Amino acid sequence: MDVLDLARLQFAITAIGHFLFVSLTLGLVAYLVVMQTRWAITGKEEHRRQTRFWGQLYVINYALGIGTGIVMEFQFGLTWSGLSHFVGNVFGAPLAIETLVAFFAESTLLGLWIFGWNRMGRTLHTVLLWLVALTAYASVFFVLTANGFLQHPVGYEMRDGAAVLIDFGALLNNTNAVSASVHIVAAALVTGSFFIIAVSAWHLRRKTGHEAFFWSSMKLALPVTPAFVLLTAALGGTQIGYSVKQTPTKYGQRSERAAALVETFTQKFGPDNYFPPGFSQTAEFVMIIPALFMMLVAVIAIPFMIKRNLIRRKVLLWLLTAALFLPYLSMISGWVFREVGRQPWAVYGLLKTKDAITPGLGLGSVLTSLIVFGTLVLVLLVVDWALLVRFARRGPDGAHLGRAPGEPAAPLVAPGSGPGIPGPTAAERVSAGSAPTF
Repeated sequence: MDVLDLARLQFAITAIGHFLFVSLTLGLVAYLVVMQTRWAITGKEEHRRQTRFWGQLYVINYALGIGTGIVMEFQFGLTWSGLSHFVGNVFGAPLAIETLVAFFAESTLLGLWIFGWNRMGRTLHTVLLWLVALTAYASVFFVLTANGFLQHPVGYEMRDGAAVLIDFGALLNNTNAVSASVHIVAAALVTGSFFIIAVSAWHLRRKTGHEAFFWSSMKLALPVTPAFVLLTAALGGTQIGYSVKQTPTKYGQRSERAAALVETFTQKFGPDNYFPPGFSQTAEFVMIIPALFMMLVAVIAIPFMIKRNLIRRKVLLWLLTAALFLPYLSMISGWVFREVGRQPWAVYGLLKTKDAITPGLGLGSVLTSLIVFGTLVLVLLVVDWALLVRFARRGPDGAHLGRAPGEPAAPLVAPGSGPGIPGPTAAERVSAGSAPTF
């Protein structure tokens, strides 16, 4: 491999690693909003316990995901300064806003939500979570606004060999970015759904003593999952419609405009292979297959929810647990298709990837940073999933988030609650009854 290949591999590893965190974060926060809103309205302890348990897993994933995001953004200055110099005036604007929205506003609001348990009323505490979710989705939009410019440059003009932003509205309304944003949010909802389904199915299959709790979670996520899968597919079709017009070479000979555009590129930039590598087309195919299996598993499982028959179907519960990897496989493949399909362009039709790399970058420097950053991302992923598995297996009694000072862990079977159905502790009952509503 040469310097360019190593630099591309490094960014691919860090971007995909970060995306694994982001997809779960975006999916889980939507469910948390529903859970806590139900608690704020009804005051029922079961909704509070749901928010605490799933919220703790959300916080773990969010906290470790920040590290991969920082590593990814470092590379724009270290490895891809050619891109920064060429489109920094345009590309940097939405990324700067995203940094303010995500690293400052979202993190601050999330911190208030984490440490606000038992210190503020249900209504105010729930409003904080709504704001966390809104800033999370705003962060996605601004990241995709920057990425959408690389796919379909708009709202700029060339001055002294660099792109300069002249129309911020056009940048925000870029159809390539807007269509990708809603598609990714829908796909993240699928990821969040299957995460809740998988954890719930594991507990139900193993009969861990929390059947009532995880059956309630299963009822929340499983029925809406097919709708989310269909929505993701529909929005993906819309995105492809824009992409075929804006980046036709991504689809190879399937696009009628590709040949004419290649001729234009050749006249302007010289001979080159303006079609992406073949594995980008494979990634497009791989993206679709897991979605079909996700739909199949969910549709088969839903009828068994009648009279809780699903709890007695251990094979089906095992399949629902194993299906957790499917949304990740689909999302990673889709991201590979979107990014690799743009090659050989860093900015489609304006700047080639080989010209976007930092001038004078040595093979040893890139190899060292690849090993360091790649190892860091791998460690963060391993730690993240180890902690998620550990706290998910503990069940709602192991949730530390929202626990009142001095509050003991709840017993597996609370007195008078029936076999296998955990009840709230005395401290939880007191906290729930005495907490202010605003």
